[in-house]
Amino acid sequence: MRAFVRSPFVSALAGGAVVAVVLLVVGRGGGGSTTTTVLQTAPAGAASSASAQREAPTPREIYDRDAPGVVYVRAATGARASASASNSSLSEGGQSSGTGFVIDADGHILTSHHVVADARSVRVELNDHESAMARVVGEDAANDLALLQIDPAGVSLHPLTLGDSATAHVGDSVLAIGNPFGLEHTLTTGVVSALDRELTAPNGFTIQSVIQTDAPINPGNSGGPLIDASGRVIGITTQVAGGSGIAFAVPIDTAKRTLSELKRTGHVTHSYLGIRGMTIDARLAGMEPRTRHGVLVQTVYPGSPAANAGVRGGDVQSQVDGVSLQLGGDVITSVGGRTLDSMDQLSSLIARCDPGDKLKLGVLRNDMAMQLTVTVGKAPKQLPADTAAASPGP
Repeated sequence: MRAFVRSPFVSALAGGAVVAVVLLVVGRGGGGSTTTTVLQTAPAGAASSASAQREAPTPREIYDRDAPGVVYVRAATGARASASASNSSLSEGGQSSGTGFVIDADGHILTSHHVVADARSVRVELNDHESAMARVVGEDAANDLALLQIDPAGVSLHPLTLGDSATAHVGDSVLAIGNPFGLEHTLTTGVVSALDRELTAPNGFTIQSVIQTDAPINPGNSGGPLIDASGRVIGITTQVAGGSGIAFAVPIDTAKRTLSELKRTGHVTHSYLGIRGMTIDARLAGMEPRTRHGVLVQTVYPGSPAANAGVRGGDVQSQVDGVSLQLGGDVITSVGGRTLDSMDQLSSLIARCDPGDKLKLGVLRNDMAMQLTVTVGKAPKQLPADTAAASPGP
């Protein structure tokens, strides 16, 4: 597996190495809620309601409740690969292993795509060492997600409650349950360290809105649940920054948006523009292009919707703060008449589109403003080769 965050030192949980890019490909497709109990001093004369307040469960209580729903995933890959300290799924002797968790009484299990990618067979070990063969129901490589299913007859299933990752805040307590280095049902704790990170998925595309945590994640944890203080799943652990104590999880809201499509069709359709770009910010001050906002197009992938619309990438290699970039390309300044401030915003706008939708792009080319019409496309299974890319954009 080849997946990295923007920093080149971050390695994917399943090994390999590719350059991360800021790529415009987004999923189509959930909800949930959490309740926070706030204890306040009652006004003078008011009856105390402390007995009505529900205390948050302890990590031990969450573990006792949720651990039975966490499974050990073993995939026969037919290829030999050595395990690495930066891998989230252990790969050795033709077998990849990781973690997953039960989400319903029908035997559906969520895990990371790179744990079961190209697997010839998959077996999961449930609570009390019950074992069952699993089939891969659906795959979403662009978000590093996979949906498995086992026959629910004759096994004890303990579905976990799916929460709402949109309610997560930096500093919130979180727990991870998984099988690091094959040590089954290991609990680690930490906090939400940051939100809205971006990662590069196994197929080279960008995963949006990723949760960063300092909860220790190690090889074998990949695909396991990241759980909030109320005991609800808010993410699926997917990558680590090797040896740094930094880990990442795909938000559960992303999985919830795609579950019905995965069950129905076995895959997820992603909207696609086909550029690699970077947000114009203070780092480009005094350099071309002479504009204060927008997205500087680095690369336009051949045959992509952007290429067909006439969008141009950069052709002048440069270095800014140690990051390689291409100058001289178009600057996308607006989408559908809406001023564009960042690559993240561009991703969000495309996310609201369906393949086939037409959009007007405001473009600045050599200080000349123009309008280009692009027809949003369907993302390919694999990111096209980008010979111009050397380092990730912001």
